[in-house]
Amino acid sequence: MALEDAKNEVDTAITRKGLRGYAFENAFGGAASFLRRTYTKDLAGVDLAVTGVPFDQAVSHRSGTRFGPRAIREASSLMPYDPPPGWGTDPLEELSVVDYGDVAFDYANVAEFPETLTAHIRGILAAGAGSVVLGGDHFITFPILKAYAEKFGPISLIHFDAHSDLWPDDNPLRIDHGTMFYKAVKGGYADPTTSVQIGIRTTTEDYLGVNVITAREAHEWGVATVVEKVKGIVGNRPTYLTFDIDALDPAYAPGTGTPVWGGLSSWQAAAMLRDLAGINLVGGDVVEVSPPYDTTGATAIAGAHVAYELICLYHWAKTKR
Repeated sequence: MALEDAKNEVDTAITRKGLRGYAFENAFGGAASFLRRTYTKDLAGVDLAVTGVPFDQAVSHRSGTRFGPRAIREASSLMPYDPPPGWGTDPLEELSVVDYGDVAFDYANVAEFPETLTAHIRGILAAGAGSVVLGGDHFITFPILKAYAEKFGPISLIHFDAHSDLWPDDNPLRIDHGTMFYKAVKGGYADPTTSVQIGIRTTTEDYLGVNVITAREAHEWGVATVVEKVKGIVGNRPTYLTFDIDALDPAYAPGTGTPVWGGLSSWQAAAMLRDLAGINLVGGDVVEVSPPYDTTGATAIAGAHVAYELICLYHWAKTKR
């Protein structure tokens, strides 16, 4: 869409002709799809589907992340005007990226939710697209990984978080945002030896062979060393990146359910994501944005930026595959 034409458009998430291009309408008006991408349930010709999962029934402390996808979308309205700085690529012009809306589920039938989400992601992958998911609490990554493992085999996982989420849980009926990676490893969905967690600053007795870079190590080593180690661990294997917003210190992301001091700064996270260019990213998510505790909107803004970086990483990987 040409700039002059776009300036005369409103609600480009609905009126855009084609699936590519930027949006130049007022940030404070219009349909708030992610980055003003076209809202559609048609995956024909789509490279990447952004989809929301407004689920928070697995939290152990503060709820509210069911409102995360909506807040992240709204925050992204500030961003779809120019190519992302520093990447040297133009994913919104070169990829067909859509907002696929939110997964539909029965909030009162929690036991049914995991398979509902797996089927939702399975449908995106079957259409030949990748997914970037807006959460929602962190449990949602488990049913997503199940769909990815069905397609790619045991996936390599890059996991930004304050918590390992590897606490033991052998009850298949429990739905918990602190045990799902234990189940992902035990179930064969994630390969622990080629997976890595970054920013961890809580105690776990057994990491099940997953590589761990603590928050202190990240601070003391610096971005370049962290990225070098991560790339060495995942190699060129199909990789899924999950970003719990509480990987950031509460000073940068207060709007989350289980904040822990001593976390990454915004600039560290941004630099790490940028420098991970070259990994074989097949999908990702950003989770645990809780608007009720996000009084300034800073956490949703951070979540929107993380999601945009995931799009850039996916674009880079797709052009190199």
